[in-house]
Amino acid sequence: MGTEGVDGRKTKSNHIIEIQQTLGIEAARRCIIEEIQFIMSNHGMSIDIRHMMLLADLMTFRGEVLGITRFGIQNMDKSVLMLASFEKTSDHLFHASASGKADKIEGASECIIMGVPMQLGTGILKVIQRDEKPELTYASDPIISAY
Repeated sequence: MGTEGVDGRKTKSNHIIEIQQTLGIEAARRCIIEEIQFIMSNHGMSIDIRHMMLLADLMTFRGEVLGITRFGIQNMDKSVLMLASFEKTSDHLFHASASGKADKIEGASECIIMGVPMQLGTGILKVIQRDEKPELTYASDPIISAY
């Protein structure tokens, strides 16, 4: 970028680790999204940008670029069900049960495996409806409350 005659604004690279080291994690995240988009469009596939952004976020949320491989996933999260959802399912579940590990079931993979709504978006609210109808409703005593 500091080389004479090289315009850093027009220079492109697909070396994500090099981009992270030079420009930072956000630039690496953007590069991941652009590379996924480029590959998929060249194969005639269109994927919603939000899915690519989610994958790029998953790969970069620790402040470093982690691959979607057995080793990268293991460094991302210590959730037993997330590890089991990727590969070597029986090994991960066996070792977790033998060592008494517990899973909080908070991530997308864990919620899908267990069949519970994820605590995001519309799944974050719980609506409680009371049978009795008070004459006056105050802000501190709502009929329908969300938490």
